[in-house]
Amino acid sequence: MDQEQLAPVKHIEDAIEAILFAAGHPVTYAKLSAVLGLSEKDVKFFVEHMKEVRFPEKDPGSGLVLLSFPNSCQLATKEEYAPYIREALDIRRGGNLSNTSMEVLAVIAYNQPVTRSYIDEIRGVDSSYSVSSLLDKGLIEPVGRLEAPGRPVLYATTEKFLRVFGLSSLSELPVTESLSTAQKASAPEPGSEASDPQASQDEDKGPEETDS
Repeated sequence: MDQEQLAPVKHIEDAIEAILFAAGHPVTYAKLSAVLGLSEKDVKFFVEHMKEVRFPEKDPGSGLVLLSFPNSCQLATKEEYAPYIREALDIRRGGNLSNTSMEVLAVIAYNQPVTRSYIDEIRGVDSSYSVSSLLDKGLIEPVGRLEAPGRPVLYATTEKFLRVFGLSSLSELPVTESLSTAQKASAPEPGSEASDPQASQDEDKGPEETDS
């Protein structure tokens, strides 16, 4: 690529950087595409190039990182500088997830989409409060209904979940042996008739359903 070709590329990447910096939240590739007059495929190409060249993950010379998600991207600060940012901006640490909410979120993340009955079955206790809390925080969302009696709601993680935990996709979730063991013990193979968590609870309602 000669010098004449480099100039437009740098201009586009400068524009993307400026938009993301000013936004302070994830911006969709569709929005960037419309603003820059490029296809979404080209925008994703430029974003990935910026991640490699402008904001490499191991770059010690920058406090910023470029996060890319399936449908959007965001310019954010690196996690190691969070204590300085909180102190400088007087941000309190409130809002952390409880151990119970983290447990419910893990069940959803590794098994999605799932019903609340499925979550209750894995955990052995009622999870309605934690599910509601995660919905309020925007970390999970309804993605449909299970074709079973009562048509229970199916839940899955959101793009905000990926952003909060510093992931680009669900494939980057760490392997968790304990959760894998719980899955094998409690969850039948997807697609089988026994894979309907609602049906299994209807047939055998144990004492755990009365826990709160």
